[in-house]
Amino acid sequence: MTIKMVKKIISAIVFIPLALSCGKDNDTVDTVYPSIDISSSGTFPVQCSTIRRGESFVFKASFSDNVALGSYGLDIHHNFDHHTHSTEVEECDMGPVKDPENPFVLIKSVDIPDSPKRYDAAMEIEVPADIDPGDYHFMIRVTDKAGWQTMKGLSIKIQ
Repeated sequence: MTIKMVKKIISAIVFIPLALSCGKDNDTVDTVYPSIDISSSGTFPVQCSTIRRGESFVFKASFSDNVALGSYGLDIHHNFDHHTHSTEVEECDMGPVKDPENPFVLIKSVDIPDSPKRYDAAMEIEVPADIDPGDYHFMIRVTDKAGWQTMKGLSIKIQ
C-alpha cells in the first residue's frame, strides 16, 4: 500500500461520516413565519381604533410560532402624509394631509422570555397630551428564534 493510498483511506474515514451527518438536522430547521393574532376579544388596538392624547392604553395581542418565539416590537408613527403600511383590508376615515409639528413616535422592542410557542403580549403605553392629533400607524412585529418575522400594520387615530 502506498502513502497516497493510505491518505485517501484516512480522508475517507474522516470526511465521509462528517458529510453524512450534515444533512440530519434539516428536519428541525424552522422555516415557518410566526403569527400575530389581533382577532381575539380584548386585543387592542385593532384597525381604525381611536386613542386619546394624555391617556394611556394597554396594547394586547397574541403571538405564536411552530418552534419558539423570540421578540416583538411596536412602532407608532404619524401618517399625516397618508403613506401606507396597512396589512388590513378595512380602510379608515382619514383626516386631511398635514405637516407634523409635534408627532407622537414610539419604538419599543421586547424579548419574549423562555422561547414559548405562544405568548399573550400586554404593554401599557402612555400617550402624551401635547402631541399632534390625527392619523397614525401602529406597527406590530414578531420575530421567532430562527429570525423569521411577521408584521401587522394598523391605521389608528389619536385625538
